[in-house]
Amino acid sequence: MKSHKSYIVGVGMTKFEKPESRDWQYWDMAKEAGTAALADAGVDYGLVEQVPVGYCFQASTAGQRAAYELGLSGVPVYNVNNNCATGSTALMMARQFVEGGISDCVLALGFEKMKRGALGGGADGGDFKTSPVARHYGIMAAGHGFEMSPPTAQIFGNAAREHMERYGTTAAQLAAVGAKNHRHSANNPNAQFQDVYSVEDILAAKEIHAPLTKLQCSPTSDGAAAALVVSERFVVAHGLHDKAVEIVGQAMTTDTEESFASGSCIDVVGKPMTAAAARRVYEDSGLGIEDVDVVELHDCFSINELLTYEALGMCGDGAAGKLVESGATTYGGRWVVNPSGGLISKGHPLGATGLAQAAELVWQLRGEAGPRQVDGARVGLAHNIGLGGAAVVTLLRR
Repeated sequence: MKSHKSYIVGVGMTKFEKPESRDWQYWDMAKEAGTAALADAGVDYGLVEQVPVGYCFQASTAGQRAAYELGLSGVPVYNVNNNCATGSTALMMARQFVEGGISDCVLALGFEKMKRGALGGGADGGDFKTSPVARHYGIMAAGHGFEMSPPTAQIFGNAAREHMERYGTTAAQLAAVGAKNHRHSANNPNAQFQDVYSVEDILAAKEIHAPLTKLQCSPTSDGAAAALVVSERFVVAHGLHDKAVEIVGQAMTTDTEESFASGSCIDVVGKPMTAAAARRVYEDSGLGIEDVDVVELHDCFSINELLTYEALGMCGDGAAGKLVESGATTYGGRWVVNPSGGLISKGHPLGATGLAQAAELVWQLRGEAGPRQVDGARVGLAHNIGLGGAAVVTLLRR
């Protein structure tokens, strides 16, 4: 049980870039994002007591190599790797240090320098027998076989096929997710892509794994993000009330028998994990999805945004396609989901993604999001998931 409150008082991120399109190293990205977060809060790195650093594709102690660019103060640096949920895992560690009374000021940092092309799905050279996600892909193969398309697109694409068969979800409804998020990213200078596409454009794009086309799949990306998490005592001592956004609830879940028992890719890719994490956050915070104004969720593929609507309680099972089609999840609707452009259009450098979601929500709740500002936003929800697996749901309040 937590004994203290925790607040994010500073956030920063780089522009997310296509891999190999910019001459920088991961420590350059981390320095840019970390320096921005500290400057946002007006806090010197010398006051930071712990630094959890998230990444997936660099060597051990890359976290130190990155954090050393901010200063050589000798503080503990923790190297965090939790697949696509890595950034939010680093944020969760920072919150736990603060709420447990261990530290007053913790910097959560995440970065990724990736290769071009599709992710390999967690297997080295395609050997899924030894992969950490062997159980997940085994379930998929038993129900759908194994095709030559990229593994992650395949497992999520098969979840989409199941959703369509079970509930009548249409390809156009899936494409509507991509159209919405690409439209949102046009107002985000940090997004990897800022082009606007119609539903028809998205349906006509190159097919990756039916029914998913390229414009409804998140790209590989380079980039970094950071958040400075502090105690209430630190907020008061440093006069940071105008900057502070409270972390009112946060939960991480991993796979249970429910993920695998049904043999469904909908469950294998994490819908039960997300639902369990959301329930815990709602119970702990006393808030519900009806209190949320703005959502940053893990739309690695368009189908995962629809699955997450249902898991978060935004609609009933099978109703997500109609929800996005109705306009309920964009400006003028009940919630604004992925105002940043989401993973599909903002980009997805794995270690940075969860922290970039937190940065976007902090800007939204402070009223600092510029042309993508959600009017009157007071409560924000972040959702970050990784196969293998982990789901992190975070509730923020101004």
